[in-house]
Amino acid sequence: MITRADKEQEIKVITDKFSKAKGAFIVDFKGIKVEQVTSLRKKLNAADSEMKVVRNTLAKRAFKDHPAIDTAFANSMKGTNAIVFSYGEVNATAKALADFAKDVEILQIKTGVMDGEALDSNKIKFLATLPGKDQLRAQLLATFLASGSALARCLKAYGEKLGGGASTEAAPQA
Repeated sequence: MITRADKEQEIKVITDKFSKAKGAFIVDFKGIKVEQVTSLRKKLNAADSEMKVVRNTLAKRAFKDHPAIDTAFANSMKGTNAIVFSYGEVNATAKALADFAKDVEILQIKTGVMDGEALDSNKIKFLATLPGKDQLRAQLLATFLASGSALARCLKAYGEKLGGGASTEAAPQA
């Protein structure tokens, strides 16, 4: 049996995890095999996330310290739930959950929260389709480089058209 001190400690742990997390999701994992849960935890670990199985009553008490989370999650805490805390990129966590839910159809992503805003299942699916931060940076750099390299090619072609192309041969010495 869990003592009152154990419950208070668990509430404190959940509250601390919400304070550190950039986003969180509620998932229903009822009926998933132990090997599948282990596989999901490994995928979430790679996405800088963590899944914690919590008692609904303790989670609801932990929500009281975070009003945005309380409004987003209060109605979803029914049945067998786990909270997935996202400490890194929230879209990477959403992508890991969505990919796993495709393979294991039993997993239900109930709701989520990111930056204090509640996410329904449609928003979570959209979030899962977004590229990661590194991919967005690469696309931005490619956009910046494309205009500069196009300008360089244009200037080179114009210079060659005028006959002022640089020769690669060394000038003869006298």
